[in-house]
Amino acid sequence: MTLMQLESYAGGQWVGPSGKTRKIHSAVTGVELAEAGSDDLNFQEMLDHAKRKGGPALRAMTFHDRARMLKSLATYLNERRDPLYELSYKTGATLADSKVDIDGGIGTMFVFASKGRREMPDAHIYPDGDLEILSRNGTFLGQHYCTPLLGVAVHINAFNFPVWGMLEKLAPTLLAGVPAIVKPATSTSYLTEACVKMMVESGILPEGAIQLICGGTGDLLDRLDCQDVVSFTGSASTASYLRSNKNILDNSVRFVAEQDSLNASVLGPDATPDTPEFDLFIKEASREITTKAGQKCTAIRRMIVPNTQVQNVIDAMSVRLDKTTIGDPSVEGTRMGALASLDQKRDVLEKAAEIGTECKLAYGNQDTLTLNGDGLENGAFVSPMLFHCEDPDNASIVHSTEAFGPVATVMGYRDVAHAIELMNKGGGSLVASVITNDPEIAQEITIKAGPFHGRLYFNNRTSMKESTGHGSPLPHMVHGGPGRAGGGEELGGVRGVTHYMQRLAVQGSPDILTGIGGTYVKGATFIDPPAHPFTRTFHELQIGETVHTASRKVTIEDIEHFAHFTGDNFYAHMDEEAAAANPFFPGRVAHGYLLLSFAAGLFVEPNPGPVLANTGLNDLTFQKPVSADDEVRVSLTVKRKTKRTDEYGEVRWHVNMFNQNDEQVAEYELLTMVAFERT
Repeated sequence: MTLMQLESYAGGQWVGPSGKTRKIHSAVTGVELAEAGSDDLNFQEMLDHAKRKGGPALRAMTFHDRARMLKSLATYLNERRDPLYELSYKTGATLADSKVDIDGGIGTMFVFASKGRREMPDAHIYPDGDLEILSRNGTFLGQHYCTPLLGVAVHINAFNFPVWGMLEKLAPTLLAGVPAIVKPATSTSYLTEACVKMMVESGILPEGAIQLICGGTGDLLDRLDCQDVVSFTGSASTASYLRSNKNILDNSVRFVAEQDSLNASVLGPDATPDTPEFDLFIKEASREITTKAGQKCTAIRRMIVPNTQVQNVIDAMSVRLDKTTIGDPSVEGTRMGALASLDQKRDVLEKAAEIGTECKLAYGNQDTLTLNGDGLENGAFVSPMLFHCEDPDNASIVHSTEAFGPVATVMGYRDVAHAIELMNKGGGSLVASVITNDPEIAQEITIKAGPFHGRLYFNNRTSMKESTGHGSPLPHMVHGGPGRAGGGEELGGVRGVTHYMQRLAVQGSPDILTGIGGTYVKGATFIDPPAHPFTRTFHELQIGETVHTASRKVTIEDIEHFAHFTGDNFYAHMDEEAAAANPFFPGRVAHGYLLLSFAAGLFVEPNPGPVLANTGLNDLTFQKPVSADDEVRVSLTVKRKTKRTDEYGEVRWHVNMFNQNDEQVAEYELLTMVAFERT
């Protein structure tokens, strides 16, 4: 069998293995598959290429441009998954495991593409939070913005998810406008290489946006500066070694770590064997032991159950694990494959032996392991193992040692407070799950265990059919954890994008902030449009264009007609004595929604034109009541424009309503869809 010569992608060229190479073996059969090496790579040239080519090309695009790029790339990969599935078998993954990795990674890219267009502006700068009023008259304001870093994101990924591990970092990085250098774990880098080759062949990414290292990183970290980011997934020991690099420390290079995690799952005291929650707990725990052969940073390592349920849990887990067929992942019927490498197998067995010094093995026997398939004697297969810790209060190894494979430990608790204490003994985790149907238990655990965990996953009979699982980090939610878990954070929607950006405070006048952010800021100079804004196309409209309407008198007849017509006979509109007794009103007042209707009547241009639809109204507030015989007028200002399709875009309008004394009585944001061309 010819060895795959794994290539790095550097400076726009594919470069074969060089210098001292490393042989890579099949996780299933142990035979040599590939070799990789990167001794001859010039890492400074890779950094320069990313900064000269990739960074400027990405930053020239808006967030929406980059989101569309991600969607195109995800679509391209989604149509080419089969070759990746086939290669993934060699990592020891079953088809179901590969879908978690490959489909999960592509799905993450789709989510970030969607969030980029829905939650970020069609601009080059991202406003973070609300405008801050820093002066009495509103002439000096503050706004936080995020801008793309001008460096490179170095992604150092783990062996267990060679595709998802890359794409879940790459998606927010590219959306932020930052190029990436990807360094996968060597033992499964052949799958990452295949995926990167697809991305390069697609021609979707600009040159320099992505580069790949199949091999070691050499002196790469010694060459980074404050504009660069290192995003790492792996062991705590490797993370500690890398983040202590002198150059990383001297230049305050951002270092995001997601590392070891002794994740816990708690069976609530209400979840007895006759409840759906008990069955759910067993199903979740067994799935976490066997999926990817337990090689998940989010897998359950500690099963914390009521003392009275310990034996019931062990018995139920044993029955379920007995049904797990282990062997060649490409053979029909196999439900659990191999670990990623023989080195990983040795490490898992060593760590399991350590746990066994203070815990009793309740299930599993490596010596009698039966495998499904032929020629597997040199594969990296490990039996599922379930330990029982009889004294979790005085045990230490089970709370500090992770066997990164199909290994978990059951331990009993006395009450909820004791369960929380055991949860937190792990010293910080990526996720902890709680199976309970009791909201009070959920609240107590959230308050008292939350500070030790990056994610709390509650599940019960109500949510079990649609829940995504204890071990599934979602792109919408943050992934990371304190303490032992690395103290980092990634994913989490737009939060994950901002990790590759610089948050800065900007102060200035309304006109300055309007110019910087591309969004109208109240108090900025109005622009007189040459015609009513509703007659102007999306591209013709300018930020700040404003129409000031005539006034309209509000009469008592208007108020009463609106009340009778709509059925809104609330006393503040219909009972003078009761309204006057209300400290907020001088007497009977106009309905707020009547004022909104009058506002539309004042500013709308009724004839057909580019405005296609009103799609929403945000942030409505009323500042002052309007009584009968008051007059109201409106100002309508183009606030923000966002392209939505090739035919129309969204225009957000800032609407202010004033009374006859020029006092503001209402304010809101109006959303419309406006055509690019007149019909």
